[in-house]
Amino acid sequence: MANEISRHILSFVLVLLLLSETVSFDWKKPCKSFVLYQHNIAYDSDNTDNATSATILNPLGLGNFLFGKFVIFDNPVTMDQNYLSKPVARAQGFFFYNKKSNFNIWVACTLVFNSTQHKGTFTIMDANPIMEPTRDLSIVGGTGDFFMTRGIATFKSDLIQGSKYFRLKMDINL
Repeated sequence: MANEISRHILSFVLVLLLLSETVSFDWKKPCKSFVLYQHNIAYDSDNTDNATSATILNPLGLGNFLFGKFVIFDNPVTMDQNYLSKPVARAQGFFFYNKKSNFNIWVACTLVFNSTQHKGTFTIMDANPIMEPTRDLSIVGGTGDFFMTRGIATFKSDLIQGSKYFRLKMDINL
């Protein structure tokens, strides 16, 4: 009996070794990778129909870096840089300026997908030091095609037109 159990254990170990040689997974490569563009048009009292974000709390006057400004948004997200392209998702959330010594914001948003390619959401939450050329923010969960996902969203300010419009390049690695 003990001899038979030993043979089964040895067979199981050999099968595991064989599978480990044929099935490999590169833990350093993301499962899904894509580039998206978020388009933000700030409300300024004369663009109600086009605005995708609004300041709900103005800066408190504590320094020169907009400390305390709070903005909510519902921005279109496209696969290319063109604002008029068909959105593949909506970025819905908020950000606020949280440093008195330089420009820095804290972001919480959910990308809501409802296209033929993807359905579901994932959430980005992290500090966003906007003066840096690129910023890595955490992807902390999701639903649907992105159920319980984790990853990194690398943000880059792609285009800034005054205080009314900016385009954000988001390199997503899940």
